[in-house]
Amino acid sequence: MTSAGFTVVKPHRAFEDLVVGEFRKSRERVVTQDEILAFARTYDPQWFHADSELARESVFGEVVASGIHVLAMWRQLDHEINSDIDFVCGVGWDELRLRRAIRAGDVIHVTSRIVELKPSASRDDRGTALTRYAVVTQDGTEAVTFTSINLVYTRAARERRSVSDPAST
Repeated sequence: MTSAGFTVVKPHRAFEDLVVGEFRKSRERVVTQDEILAFARTYDPQWFHADSELARESVFGEVVASGIHVLAMWRQLDHEINSDIDFVCGVGWDELRLRRAIRAGDVIHVTSRIVELKPSASRDDRGTALTRYAVVTQDGTEAVTFTSINLVYTRAARERRSVSDPAST
C-alpha cells in the first residue's frame, strides 16, 4: 500500500528472525532549508530553527533543524529499512545524543544495528529488541545516536492472530 509518497509494508519478520549484530543502512536524503523552516514554524518555533535572519546571530550562524525534526526524518528513513519487522511498539530510548546540528544541504542516512535480543519471561507472544541507531551525515559523522527499546511479536503471536483472524495472513 502506498501512503503519502511511501510504501506501507506488512511486517513479516518475527522476533525469532532477528539476529544480534544485524546491520541496516537507509538511502541518503538531502535536508533542505525550506523543510527545516516549515517543520520549525509548525512544531518547534525556536528562533534559530524558524527564522533565517535571526539564526545568523545564533551559535550555529544559520538555521539548523530542530532535534525533533531530525528524529522525524530518522523515523521516516527507519521505516524504509526496518518496516519488515513485526513490532508491537517502541517502549523507550536510552542514551539519546544530539551530537551535531543538521543544516540545510546536509545529506543524511540512518543506520541500525541490533545489539541485544531478550525473549519475554512472562509472555510468549513478544520479545525485546535493543537497537542502536544513528543519523549519519555525508562525512560519516554520527549526528544523532540512541538505543531504541522495542517489543517485537514472536511467531507464536502471528500464529494466534492468523487463527483468530484468517484475513490477517
